[in-house]
Amino acid sequence: MRKVLRAGIACVVAGVALLSAASAYLCQNTLRVPRRHSPVPTDARAATIRARDGVTLAASFLQPPVATARCVLALHGITDNRSGMVPLATTLLAERYAVLLPDSRAHGESGGNLVTYGVLEKFDALDWVHWMRQQGCKQIYGLGESLGGAVLIQAAAVEPAFRAIVAEGAFSTLESVARHRVARMIPLPAPVASVGSWLIVKSTEIYARPVYGLELERVSPVADIARTKTPVLLIHGMDDERTPPSHSEALAHANSAAVLWLVPHAGHAGASRTEPQEFRRRMVAWFAGN
Repeated sequence: MRKVLRAGIACVVAGVALLSAASAYLCQNTLRVPRRHSPVPTDARAATIRARDGVTLAASFLQPPVATARCVLALHGITDNRSGMVPLATTLLAERYAVLLPDSRAHGESGGNLVTYGVLEKFDALDWVHWMRQQGCKQIYGLGESLGGAVLIQAAAVEPAFRAIVAEGAFSTLESVARHRVARMIPLPAPVASVGSWLIVKSTEIYARPVYGLELERVSPVADIARTKTPVLLIHGMDDERTPPSHSEALAHANSAAVLWLVPHAGHAGASRTEPQEFRRRMVAWFAGN
């Protein structure tokens, strides 16, 4: 019995150690992502602001030939930078919108070492809105891909800063999308992988609190969209394996005023490439109608 007890204790200790190591690894790789430095538009005006925690944030401000008070804050996704939003910005410029393209914190030329998935980024977005108002922007809209869309939804729940938002490929809660992605990496039957991903993600959330001071479990765009009156157009690729379309479906269900467009054959944040003309039509119409 003593041998069995010692073996059982050893297994528990080993399991806890393995879970702790996996949680620390996931947390490090989730909050610290590789930076991509790409050329910024040469015809853009450089902009910088100081975030509320002291981090310096960088952006490019594109303006159409004729001055306008209609402006769009365009936010990129995880591991990308402002250059990834240039094609959509070009479309909006042709419609006589000015467009601000920030590098999210811990991305591109912006400062910061950690991606916080909206904990801090939602306030960064609102700080950029205040900067845009100082530049003469009176009608401000939001356009976001993936994490960028989730950040805009979170920001709108803090302050009604946008006349309307277009969010493509946004997640409903950070915990649910993290569990989905972790489960895909576990080479075990789905029920086992699901339990394993739950344990790892929960442990990661617990680890992030004392180490980084972040309550990642509270990142919930689905709760935020339920509280906002900002019109939101949700776009999601039906072939999105990174963030399944069920996330945007949950977001749409939480707010009866939100509109959902599911795009066949489109992958993650790929609707504008799969259906470029329809994407443009819906985006422009959504902004023009709000």
